[in-house]
Amino acid sequence: MTATEALRPTAPPTTTERRGRSARHWTEPSTWFAAPALVFFAAFVVAPIVVVIVLSMMDWNGISAPELNAAENWGKLASDSGMWHSVWVSLQVMILCWVVQTPISILLGVYVAGQQRHRAVLAALFFLPLVLSSTGIGIVWRNLVDPEFGVLPALGLPGLNLLGDANLALFTLIFVVSWQFIPFHTLIYQAGVRQIPAQLYEAAELDGAGPVQRFFLITLPQLRNTIVTSSTLMLVGSLTYFDLFYVLSEGGPGDATRILPVNMYVTGFQQYQLGYASAIALLLVALGTALSLGLTKYSGFARMRSDQEGA
Repeated sequence: MTATEALRPTAPPTTTERRGRSARHWTEPSTWFAAPALVFFAAFVVAPIVVVIVLSMMDWNGISAPELNAAENWGKLASDSGMWHSVWVSLQVMILCWVVQTPISILLGVYVAGQQRHRAVLAALFFLPLVLSSTGIGIVWRNLVDPEFGVLPALGLPGLNLLGDANLALFTLIFVVSWQFIPFHTLIYQAGVRQIPAQLYEAAELDGAGPVQRFFLITLPQLRNTIVTSSTLMLVGSLTYFDLFYVLSEGGPGDATRILPVNMYVTGFQQYQLGYASAIALLLVALGTALSLGLTKYSGFARMRSDQEGA
């Protein structure tokens, strides 16, 4: 091929060529390797969502035959003040969890990323909440904060009804959730810190930068993709908290801690309105999907810039 031919623009593929490429794509072994995952995804994600969509247009108590009620459930969803209160509580949980967990996780991740032996021992002990079930954690903490038989009365101090006070219950639950999930996000940040080239720190130290300056000028900028990943998991995951909230407070006192998943459970399995509960479930899916896509798009994470720029 001559230089003139190499610079000549390539003609777009014809319809026959495109069909041939598509046919070859589906016959390649690498495509068939994805088939089990696609089947699993269709069976356990797509099919349940389709069933929930159908149920959201039904009036069903879980026992008698479901009856079609068109958009009645969705109309009720728009005018239900209790449901929108649950949305507001879920948003508070989302924001508070991010505000509490993110800075602590970053600082702990930077600390345990060190190579000293004592840090490895502390890290192993610190990650114990990751191997405990949420239900077990909820039962333990419910007993620890009990106003009559909890930790404070055992120490001879006046007990506080942390789960029975509407002004304190939500903050108590945020504390327990953070206690459980900060180790997980610490592990993410620990891995991110260990990927930062040591040459960046050495050059900054030669320029006279102290530990605080190195943290803000090197560590945080290099962790931008890690922060987006952790924040996405944290914010979207906060929409799925159910076990801890239900075991600790059952959404109470009153509806002070009734987040969307708890409201969905109460509506479906205590009030026997499974059609309306399915509409709430779809709203939950829509909020989580929109939040995840929004964070990926507007944070710049979709461009996947290197974490090691400047190395």
